[in-house]
Amino acid sequence: MIAVRVLTKKIGQQEILRGIDLEVSTGETLAIIGRSGGGKSVLLKHLVGLMQPDTGEIWIQGQNIIGMSERQLGEIRKKVGILFQGGALFDSMTVEDNIAFPLREAGENDPKVLRSKVAEMLEVMEMEGQEDKMPESLSGGMKKRVGLARSIIRRPSCVLYDEPTSGLDPVVADSINRLIRRLQRRFGMTSVVVTHDMKNAFDVADRIAYLHEGRIYFQGTSSDLQQSSDPLIQDFLLGRSEHGSAVS
Repeated sequence: MIAVRVLTKKIGQQEILRGIDLEVSTGETLAIIGRSGGGKSVLLKHLVGLMQPDTGEIWIQGQNIIGMSERQLGEIRKKVGILFQGGALFDSMTVEDNIAFPLREAGENDPKVLRSKVAEMLEVMEMEGQEDKMPESLSGGMKKRVGLARSIIRRPSCVLYDEPTSGLDPVVADSINRLIRRLQRRFGMTSVVVTHDMKNAFDVADRIAYLHEGRIYFQGTSSDLQQSSDPLIQDFLLGRSEHGSAVS
């Protein structure tokens, strides 16, 4: 589904990505883990052309998206949805209008079609009957679900999640993790989940990639990661800073 080749990116004087190589297979869920500020979200934004790298290639279903025009990227973004950290809802729109927004942008104006597709998404999200609510009256978890419904209403092949459980209590976070898994089963969606929450990564991922100092330091299954004796990986899993003291 996705192949990243020797991707580099500097922001100012800081090297954020230093030669990323990564593959995501069709239908799998890959979690990208790493320390806060380590470039995970920057990498995610590159995958839909929201940022352009200094060097390297990004292939989406056999097409290299580097150097594409906005119109060409528009076609790619039909295949790849993204859920931003806060849900990024429009405050002045109802739940129904937020979810229907991508369909309207694509030229769908039939009220029956819009209502039907929004209702289906709300059923998938276990939020039936919430069409008329405004974002201000939604909990953090519900905002995430509405944002996710909006990002998948056009049935992309792949969804990118930027810290999907940040700021949520453990019960709500667990429900979001189950939802990601359900979408994978129901629609065969490929998922890339950026997170620094190890429970989140272990709950949703078929494979895990550890981003460290701008490179993919490790790729493998959850059990491969847990069984690794590499001190860098052990420090990360145990929440220790790199010189061995616990992170507060």
